[in-house]
Amino acid sequence: MPKLDPVVLWPEGAPGAVGSEEADVPTLTPYLPEESVETGAAVVVCPGGGYAGLAPHESEPVALWLNSFGVAAFVLKYRLGPRYHHPSMLMDAQRALRIVRHRAADWGVGPEYLGILGFSAGGHLTSTALTHYDLGDPDATDPVDRMPCRPNFGVLIYPVISLLRFGHVGSRVNLLGEDPPEELVRGLSSELQVTSATPPCFIVHSVADSAVPVENALLFAGALRAHSVPFSLHIYEQGEHGYGLGDDDPVLSTWPELCEGWLRKRGMLDGG
Repeated sequence: MPKLDPVVLWPEGAPGAVGSEEADVPTLTPYLPEESVETGAAVVVCPGGGYAGLAPHESEPVALWLNSFGVAAFVLKYRLGPRYHHPSMLMDAQRALRIVRHRAADWGVGPEYLGILGFSAGGHLTSTALTHYDLGDPDATDPVDRMPCRPNFGVLIYPVISLLRFGHVGSRVNLLGEDPPEELVRGLSSELQVTSATPPCFIVHSVADSAVPVENALLFAGALRAHSVPFSLHIYEQGEHGYGLGDDDPVLSTWPELCEGWLRKRGMLDGG
């Protein structure tokens, strides 16, 4: 399964970059499935790490899992705190979605079968991309910026959703800094930003999660329900934070198959 060289999101430098070191250069690494199984679907993968790091086990292994059933995967290396704060991370995610759509033909992707998946803080970034998007600027000089950044679906695995009562303090500080304005905190608490136009979602969390309370998933699912947005919610009793694909656990390891089935049932694997 071919892994391609990373694509620099902004070859001329990312907006708001404070330097030119590796930490200042967000990238997107494509993993393309074998032609014999490709479906035309694609997913931008956002690893977790509290907005301070990017977890390896939520990166390449996830891309290879998606490849195994014909989905092109694009692992996002987004900018991190405390060096960067919002909106840098969201800009990186939106740019990634635009790039995949712009280069869809190169990568065998159906631009209307493009989703975004994230774990933990990467799940917060995913939920932010699901609730803050635009349809592109048709007058932009950069052809990438003419592309929509609205995902067609979202996959959230033990996600940070709220920055309020049930939020993860470390993620909030790395994303927003100390003492951010209340309006900004509410604006990035994704359970408050859902509308009837929010894309369908697949959500996984565990009651035993001691780092990011399960209420995050429940609040987001409740908001989706209130706005009649389709979703599939899977709450496990056991499972500490950060289990990734759940490889070592016979119960937690069921979520990837459930997710594949959800994507198939929704027709997201019919784009080939």
